[in-house]
Amino acid sequence: MFDISEQLKLLPDKPGVYIMKNKDGHIIYIGKAVSLKNRVRQYFQNSKNHSPKVKAMVENISEFEYIITDSELEALILECNLIKKHKPKYNILLKDDKHYPYIKVTINEKFPRIMMTRKIEKDRAKYFGPYSSSYTVRETLDTIKKLFPVRTCGRAIGENKKERPCLNYYIGRCLAPCQGDVNCEEYGNMIKNICMFLSGKQDELLSDLEDRMNRASENMEYEKAADYRDKIAAIKQINEKQKIISTDMEDEDIIAYARSKDKTCIQIFFIRTGKLIGREHYMFEETDISSPKEILTEFIKQFYSGTVFIPKNILLQEDIDEKEIIESWLTEKKDSKVYIKVPQKGEKKEFVDMVAENAAIILKNFSDKLLKEKKMSEYAIGELASILNLDGIPHRIEAFDISNIQGVDPVGSMVVFIDGKPKNSEYRRFKIKTVTGANDYASMQEVIERRFRHGLEELRMLREQNIDYGKFSNFPDLLLIDGGNIQVNAAKEVLDGLNIDIPIYGMVKDDRHRTRDLVHDGKELNLSRNSDSFRLICRIQDEAHRFAISYHRSLRGKGVMISLLDGIEGIGQIRKRSLIKYFGNIDRIKESSIDEIKQVPGMNIKSARAVYDYFHRN
Repeated sequence: MFDISEQLKLLPDKPGVYIMKNKDGHIIYIGKAVSLKNRVRQYFQNSKNHSPKVKAMVENISEFEYIITDSELEALILECNLIKKHKPKYNILLKDDKHYPYIKVTINEKFPRIMMTRKIEKDRAKYFGPYSSSYTVRETLDTIKKLFPVRTCGRAIGENKKERPCLNYYIGRCLAPCQGDVNCEEYGNMIKNICMFLSGKQDELLSDLEDRMNRASENMEYEKAADYRDKIAAIKQINEKQKIISTDMEDEDIIAYARSKDKTCIQIFFIRTGKLIGREHYMFEETDISSPKEILTEFIKQFYSGTVFIPKNILLQEDIDEKEIIESWLTEKKDSKVYIKVPQKGEKKEFVDMVAENAAIILKNFSDKLLKEKKMSEYAIGELASILNLDGIPHRIEAFDISNIQGVDPVGSMVVFIDGKPKNSEYRRFKIKTVTGANDYASMQEVIERRFRHGLEELRMLREQNIDYGKFSNFPDLLLIDGGNIQVNAAKEVLDGLNIDIPIYGMVKDDRHRTRDLVHDGKELNLSRNSDSFRLICRIQDEAHRFAISYHRSLRGKGVMISLLDGIEGIGQIRKRSLIKYFGNIDRIKESSIDEIKQVPGMNIKSARAVYDYFHRN
C-alpha cells in the first residue's frame, strides 16, 4: 500500500522529474522540479491556492514516483521525453496520438532523398519541421522537386549496380543516380542547396547559385548556367511572395495565442533573415482549467523538443514559467545563444499583436466549424434513431469490417463514432486467430465475440475491483456490420449467446462498392440518399473499410519483408523484426555495410556478416 504522507517525507532536496499515478497505476501527470522535496509537497498542501486543473489532478493521485537528475536542465530534457512517451492526462499535449509531419533529407545516404515522415529517428538524416499538416509538406516538396532534380524513390543504389531510370528522370525531376553516372559532388551541392531552402536561407542560397552560374558561364557550360539562371529566377519569385517584416534580418519565431472558453489556438510565424517564410497553428481543446502561461510554457517545451531548427529569438505574447532554464535548454540544443523575449513596444510588439490577431481569427473559424459539424452530427444521429425506431439516440456507434485477400492474413476492424464523429483513440484491430481461409461469417463471429467477451470481463473487474477504466467496457447503442444478412446473422448469433441486446444492422454496398443501404431482418430499409443519416452511414462504412484495409496491408507488407530474410543462418524471427524495424525495408538492408547491420539491436558481428553475405552472394 502506497502511503503518500510517508513517501513525502522521503523526497530528496534534489532536481528531478516526478511522475503522478492514479489508482489504476496509469500515469496522469509528469513534471520537473529544482527540488523534488519542495515541489511535490506543494501539491498536497494549501489546496485553496491550487488552480482547478491541479485540484482535479491531486484528487486522482494515488501514488507517485521520481527520478533524480544532476541538474534542472537535465530534468527538463527528461520531462519532455517522458511526456512525449506517456501522454499523461493532465499534461497539456501538443497533439493526441499523432505525430506532426517533417521533411526528411537522408544525408546519411550517398545520394540523399527527400520525403515526408512523422517520426524523427537517430539515423543521421536531417529533419525540417514540424509542419501542422501533410498538405503543407507536400506543397513544399513539390516546390523543391520543381527546383532541384532530387531523387525521392527508395531504390538501393550500389557501386556497380545500374538500373533503368524511372519517369522522373525523363521529365527532369531526378538526376537518376541509379544509372551510376551522377557526380557525387554535384549531387551533394544540390542537397546543400535544398537544406538552405528548407532552412529559409534564400539569400545565402541565391548567392551560392549565382556563383555557380558565373563559374559555369566562364567555363562555357552554357546549358548548366541557364539551369542555374532559371533556379535563381524561381527562388526570387518565391522571395517576392514572402513578406519582409523585420529589418534586422534575424531568425525569429513569433508565438502568440487566442482563447475561447475551453479552446486555445497557438499561432507561430517563422521569420528567417527578416522574411516571413511560413506560419503554423496548433489547436488545444479542454484548456479551460489551464492558465495561458501554463499552456504557452508547455507548448514551447514540446514544440522545440520536436523541431530541428531553433531560431536566435523567440518572441512571445507574455512571459512563461521557467524562462531561464528553457533558454538554457534551447541554447544547448542550438549550440548558440537563444533569447526568449516579450516585446513591450515598437515593431516587435506590433508583430506579436499581428500573430495574436491571426490566432483569434483561426480560433473563431475553428469554433464555428466545430459548432456546424456538431449540429449536423446531432441531426444525423437523431434522424437515424427515428428511422431505425431505436429506443434512444445512438450516441456510441460501433462498426465492424473484415478484410482479407483470398483468405490470407484475415483481419477485423472496429471503428467508433461518438455523437456522429469518429473517435480514433477507441478504434480496435483484430488479427483473426481461429479461422483458416476466406470465411467472413466465422471471422466476423470471432471478432464480435472477442470484443464483447473483453467488455464483459472488464465490466466484471470494474464491479469487483472498482477500476474506472477499460478499453472495451463501453458498449455501443448501435452496432453496424459491413455486409448483408450473413454477416449480421453471424454477429447476432454471438450477441444472443452472450445475452447482450444491442440493435444490429448491416451496411450493404452496390456494384460499385459504395454504400447502398442498411439491412435488418433480411430487408433493406431504402434510406434516402440525400439524408444526413445516409451520409453518416457512408462515412462510417468507408472508415471501417479503410481501417481494416490499412491493417491488412501493414501485416501483408511486414510478412513479405520478413519472408525475404528467410534462409539466412542465425537470423530468427526476433532478428528479422529488428532488421525491418531498424532499416524500414529490404533495399536498405541490402545496401548497408556489416558495421551498419551490426548496430541493429540483437545483432552481432557474426549475424551481421551472415546478412551481408546472403544479399551480396545472391
